[in-house]
Amino acid sequence: MLIGISPLLSPELLATLSRMGHGDEIVLADAHFPGESVGPPVIRADGLQVAPLLDAILPLFKLDSFIDHPLNMMAPVPGDLLDPVVEATYRAEVDKHWPDTPSIGRIERFAFYERAKGAFAVVMTGETAKYGNIILTKGVTPIS
Repeated sequence: MLIGISPLLSPELLATLSRMGHGDEIVLADAHFPGESVGPPVIRADGLQVAPLLDAILPLFKLDSFIDHPLNMMAPVPGDLLDPVVEATYRAEVDKHWPDTPSIGRIERFAFYERAKGAFAVVMTGETAKYGNIILTKGVTPIS
């Protein structure tokens, strides 16, 4: 255990976050996401929900302030509905740490998969919320 580091962050995830550079992306994927087949290294975080994981990760790095949407979620398939509570819950965690972050973008399902292929890593969580995936783009971490 480390002081000031959430116990939700495994050593593997902590090392991955540390190795990420400005503009690198990490996918926090729901339990249904095809993480193994999209390509990037997969980190298992079974049993963890995305919102608490956001709360653990966001104190450790700044989101990219040079792009319109440093956070992106999957858009619903035409004819399907989103549960607005999912995005609101994620946004509440973001606002705790980086309240000036722009709105969360939405990406069409297959475009989201393509974008995930270029991610630094995919974190497979135990999240069961429909459309519960989110991509974080790392910014320049300020030195305090």
